[in-house]
Order: sequence, then C-alpha cells, then structure tokens
Amino acid sequence: MMKKVNHTSSKKLEMLLWSIALPGFGHLLNGKYTKGIILIFLEFLVNVMGNFNHVIVLSFHGNIQQAIDQTNYQWLMFYPCLYFFAIWDAYKDAGGGEKPFSYLPLAFSAYFVTIGLIFSPSFTIFGTLIGPIWLPILFLPIGLVVGSVIRWILLMRHT
Repeated sequence: MMKKVNHTSSKKLEMLLWSIALPGFGHLLNGKYTKGIILIFLEFLVNVMGNFNHVIVLSFHGNIQQAIDQTNYQWLMFYPCLYFFAIWDAYKDAGGGEKPFSYLPLAFSAYFVTIGLIFSPSFTIFGTLIGPIWLPILFLPIGLVVGSVIRWILLMRHT
C-alpha cells in the first residue's frame, strides 16, 4: 500500500530542487516575485561576468588550465553565497528550516565552496589540477559535514 505524500514536504522539496536548478526559480514558485527576479538577475550577472558557463564547459571537457585562465575570480567568488542563500531562502519560504540552526549546513557549504574556488588555480590531488568547478564541488560535502557537526554541537549545548 502506498503511503500518502505530505504536501508540505513535497512543496519544500520542490522549492529546494528548483532553486538548485536556478537560483530564484523557487522564489517565483513561492510567489516571491521581486526576490525571485532579483536572484535570477544576480545569478545571470555573476554567471556572465564570472564566465561561469564557459568555465563549466571547459571543465567538463577536461581543459582545466583553460578553465582557470577563463575564470573571473573577482566575480565568481560571489556565486557560492548567492547560490546557497537562494536555495536556503526558497526552502525556508516554503516552510522548511524550522528547526534550530538548520541553516548551518548550507551556510557552511557556501563558505567551503568559496574556499575551494579560492584554491582552485593551484590545488592538486596526486599531481592533478582540479580547477574552478571540480574543487569547489569536492569541498561541498566538507561544508555540509562541518555545518552539520556545528549544528549538532549547538543543539547539544542548548538542550
């Protein structure tokens, strides 16, 4: 027998996934049109000025040094915080994030992805340059874990 899907949980997941696809989409679905349009505009601005799509294509083709050379780090440094804030905010607007300190894993993800971006021009693993797409992605789970551990510590101290 199939279990009935909780509409609230489904809506939170929907907002989360649309915001992952493109910051601002979740806000539009939540009826937060001004915030959604601003986030989409900022996503577009940072993406274009940081050369992000071109860097993604180069990285997927294994042209890591070219990706590094094409990256405008001054602009792209804004991307992780913008991206994770948009995800969090759309999720929260849909009724998620009610538990104490539940924002910490995504906030620390933004911090660690930014750190990965900072070190991406020179950081190697076993002599292989990882680059401005793959290194930040590898730092993402570290941010999730650190944020979750800090959240757990804070919850233990406050209960």
